[in-house]
Amino acid sequence: MDDSQIAFDERGLVPCIVQDWQSGEVLTLAYMNAESLALTRQTGEIHFFSRSRQALWHKGASSGHVQRVRSIRYDCDGDALLAIVEPTGPACHTGERTCFHRGELDPAAPHEALPTLERTIAQRAQTLPDGSYTTTLLNDQALAGAKVQEEAEEVVRAAREESDARVAEEAADVVYHLAVLLRGRGLSLADAERVLDGRRKP
Repeated sequence: MDDSQIAFDERGLVPCIVQDWQSGEVLTLAYMNAESLALTRQTGEIHFFSRSRQALWHKGASSGHVQRVRSIRYDCDGDALLAIVEPTGPACHTGERTCFHRGELDPAAPHEALPTLERTIAQRAQTLPDGSYTTTLLNDQALAGAKVQEEAEEVVRAAREESDARVAEEAADVVYHLAVLLRGRGLSLADAERVLDGRRKP
């Protein structure tokens, strides 16, 4: 990344969008100056410049919810940055996962479904509530595997014999059971996505 291509404004600032490395969800929008960008690179954790305090700001320094940087990109005009991060906790000072938790939230965007599902499964894996179907699957890998196989067969049958809506429903069942199976092995859908990414041909 060539910093000479970054178009800092007259105040020496550039907006920085922060995106979750694993889910792709937008977490926040803040500003960087040359010094905070350099600190971000040096430490591997997000640093901003606070316009209200007129001071550098290490995200998570007080809360412990730092954001570890995986990559920084800039747009075609060089006047906006995109930091892709691994958050260690909520991005928002309110305790919400993302700062964009107000406004038109329903219906959720399609890309939000899988991250929400995986967070729910992770919470079940941590608490293992009695009576939860997810808990049953997490405690029995053989059953989870059998359910993935069963649901895969059902989506194939639906594709052959049923409506598009039924195909979508059965496909959702496959994704859910696969996500639980992966969690039971300490994996996530992102692990499968990384394999797919590695198979891309130029």
